[in-house]
Amino acid sequence: MYQLDEKIWFWVLGVIPIIALFFLILQIWKHKSQSNFADKLLLKRLSPNTSLFKSILKLVVLSLVFASLAIALVNPKIGTKLETVKREGVDIVFAIDVSKSMLAEDIAPNRLEKAKQLVTQIINNLASDRVGIIAYAGKAFPQLPITTDYAAAKMFLQNMNTDMLSSQGTAINEAIKLAKTYYDDEEQTNRVLIIISDGEDHSEEAASVAEEANEEGIRIFTIGVGDVKGGPIPEKRNGIILNYKKDNNGETVITRLNEEILESIASKANGVYINGKNTNELVDQIGEILNKMDKKEFESKQYADFKDQFQWFLGLALFFLFLDIFLLERKTGWLKKLNLFNENL
Repeated sequence: MYQLDEKIWFWVLGVIPIIALFFLILQIWKHKSQSNFADKLLLKRLSPNTSLFKSILKLVVLSLVFASLAIALVNPKIGTKLETVKREGVDIVFAIDVSKSMLAEDIAPNRLEKAKQLVTQIINNLASDRVGIIAYAGKAFPQLPITTDYAAAKMFLQNMNTDMLSSQGTAINEAIKLAKTYYDDEEQTNRVLIIISDGEDHSEEAASVAEEANEEGIRIFTIGVGDVKGGPIPEKRNGIILNYKKDNNGETVITRLNEEILESIASKANGVYINGKNTNELVDQIGEILNKMDKKEFESKQYADFKDQFQWFLGLALFFLFLDIFLLERKTGWLKKLNLFNENL
């Protein structure tokens, strides 16, 4: 396990493409200037020690200096000890709808991005609860098992998109069935399933499956994203809208937020339905619900005793700098004998 102290220093890596650009411009200018001065054969006689490869090697070495320095400034740390700690919390599984209807832009920026924002904010306000993530459309697919690693959860969350599942449609019942396999029977923690969807359920059995899940101790809360008035589903390429999805009759498909289904699912599983339009209100409401629930104790393994690793990368930066100054800036006898750059040809 590793940590990064100061990620902002990754911006130093931006110097590398700038150096490469200046190098390219300089080489083009030198080539044009030399062409105006003399032809290629004469230039080779006048300056036999000129080596483009050596210039490129210097560029690579200098880039490695900046790359190593940037990583040293970020200061990566590696966990050297794995500890088992006791925590109290609730097991929360997020089931996120990734069907094509979630691309509708009746809520900014679109339904799926809004769903990601809501889940991210909920996770940011958790303390010691465990979380898991499920993606579903026509089928459900596990994204992240139950974990206390919130950073990993948010990383998986941001990578979700409507192309990740080939089976289209919206089958909320599949997500509920998969969620039932997430919880550890031995831990006996409080179990929460939060479904984020526009409610366009094509399975027609979600409510009954939700009731069965509740009998197994799972409370289901539903969050609706979208507008009841609905909106078309854009078809984009490189961020540009080319058309809107049409049905078999050539009519533009209008997808609407179906709050009735989401309310029915929540009521069958001892939960509540929340409209996701207002992020702050939703996060506060979810937080209040979770705080009122009994917290169960469970064991969790986590890394401790993180040790700095910046010194290795600082040493690399100094090594490459030494290489550039003392080996590539001057002609040493042994380097000339090795004839690495074909300078004597």
